[in-house]
Amino acid sequence: MKSEVMSTKKTEKSIKSAEKFKLEGEIINSTPFGSGHINDTFKITTTGSNFNLYLLQRINHHIFQDVEGLMNNIETVCNHLKKNLAYLGEKEVQKRTMTIVQTHDNKNYHKDESGEYWRIFLLIPDTRSYDILETTEQAYSGGMAFGQFQKQLSDLDPTKIVEILPNFHNIEFRMNNLRDAIANNLKQRVEDVQKLLDYIFEREEKMRTILELGRMNKLPLRITHNDTKFNNVLLDKDDNVQCVIDLDTVMPGYVAYDFGDAIRTIINSAAEDEEDISKIVLNIPLFQAFTSGYLSEAKDFLTEAEVDSLIPGVHLLPYMQAVRFLTDYINGDTYYKISYPEHNLVRTKAQLKLVHELEINNNKLTEILAENLMSN
Repeated sequence: MKSEVMSTKKTEKSIKSAEKFKLEGEIINSTPFGSGHINDTFKITTTGSNFNLYLLQRINHHIFQDVEGLMNNIETVCNHLKKNLAYLGEKEVQKRTMTIVQTHDNKNYHKDESGEYWRIFLLIPDTRSYDILETTEQAYSGGMAFGQFQKQLSDLDPTKIVEILPNFHNIEFRMNNLRDAIANNLKQRVEDVQKLLDYIFEREEKMRTILELGRMNKLPLRITHNDTKFNNVLLDKDDNVQCVIDLDTVMPGYVAYDFGDAIRTIINSAAEDEEDISKIVLNIPLFQAFTSGYLSEAKDFLTEAEVDSLIPGVHLLPYMQAVRFLTDYINGDTYYKISYPEHNLVRTKAQLKLVHELEINNNKLTEILAENLMSN
């Protein structure tokens, strides 16, 4: 009964917030939507033509503290994408990128009386997303989607975008956090994970490659997505690319970060928290398909140095995720949600096993990248 009351209150609050926006028609209903872990999301149906559908979200302002900067980032990116896609016609453009709905006072978000922040996007119809890749065709489409996304934003000045989550993919920052955790040793766990720490520190210098190349201005700063999980791509019913979504983490960065994180999430044959690390092997066909799709779009704008940085990015992102998991474990599990006491430790070992698999298959992955570069 208590959960039903809570659900009813959430629905009522979502409708009240949705009424602050310029929606076509009257609101018929509001229903929870999607499986996101950061923002509360609702599907809003109105009496407008063809029963318009909207996506209402309560922004988690504890994570995204600069809501105005966040929404201005998204609006700037969406407007630039629309400009570059204008040749497709208005209806098709709205299917290919997110569209922000303004409030009645012409803002891109609403702050309610309780201090919560809300926003609305048009809901793109007849699309689907996948939490887990099922086919190489889907992997190809995912690669193409993120390649298109970077390509269409390659002529947008990165200084126009606010760094919403500073140092998000900065390995130096992550290693400093790990060293602080070791020094504090709040839960007396350091001794038990020394072998994992040795493995991490042995690779630290190599994992700084992209950061150092950027600092030497050998890699251009681009506008990147920074959360390239496969479920952040919408596909149509035939698994063709429709739209890249979840733009909260769009920030200035290096293309290798997006490529590396996408590969991290699709190449692993097992779950991110698989306890039996012998099950963690590489799905090479998915790597081949994603890389082919990505380069079919990104090849047009990437510099030679950026192409050379892609494989180092593939190694860096699971390594960095392992550093973050282990840091949280040593600190007493204060950041990531855990289901059991050793959960972050299991995650760490799984990511480091993935790093190991990537290392022993490095030549093969490099050859696949080169072959796709020649064929695209």
